[in-house]
Amino acid sequence: MTVQSKSRLSFLTESRVWRSFFRHGWPDNPLDRSLTMTSNVFFHLHPVKVSRKSLRWSYSFGLGVISAILFAVLVITGVILMFYYVPSIERAYPAMKEIQLSVPLGEFTRNMHRWSAHAMVLVVILHMVRVFYTGAYKPPREFNWVVGVSLLLMTLGASFTGYLLPWDQLSYWAITVGTNIAGYAPVAGPAMREMLLGGADVGQNALIRFYTLHIAVVPLIMIVAISIHLWRVRKDGGLAANDVAASNRAANPKAK
Repeated sequence: MTVQSKSRLSFLTESRVWRSFFRHGWPDNPLDRSLTMTSNVFFHLHPVKVSRKSLRWSYSFGLGVISAILFAVLVITGVILMFYYVPSIERAYPAMKEIQLSVPLGEFTRNMHRWSAHAMVLVVILHMVRVFYTGAYKPPREFNWVVGVSLLLMTLGASFTGYLLPWDQLSYWAITVGTNIAGYAPVAGPAMREMLLGGADVGQNALIRFYTLHIAVVPLIMIVAISIHLWRVRKDGGLAANDVAASNRAANPKAK
């Protein structure tokens, strides 16, 4: 590289525009690596240091990542279905049949949405079991455990509210039974059932309320909760894994 080329490169790398994006030099030491990770906009989701054990696929099976991917698939396919679905008791079922039979790739999109919803419920439950089994709910991660349990409940809520939207016999009676069970809850049961259905029976008011909960209220709350969940994973130093004990055993194999 010539002297002129080096001067041009220095002029570029020392400019205010460059340093606004890349505030630290090449990360060739622990301090610069930490500063690069914490200040770079492309790396802000990752913790500065992670446990070596948590990087193994067999430790987490990527269940959290799979849950996030399934949620993204549900959002994308749900937005596509919204272009054709009509939340009306007269037109909901015909709209669903039109999506399946007349819309290009409509049946594929609806099946992706439906199976992704079933898969997300299963994967989130497995994710919670993995977190409990590995002790990742213990301090200082107890707050994130509460957020995770809330996300599990919201995942079940999103699945429940979406069940009524096809407006067929299966969904109608499933929601009727589900809301009747909720109505038997002490004190708040009847009021909760009234709030969900908007009346005494499953009708137009119930369909509108379930549709609003399914496409707006629950997903928006979940996006906020997922963002907090990922932020806390980063702030808590990545996935929980006790590498200290493993290091001690490696250093002293005879220790029990």
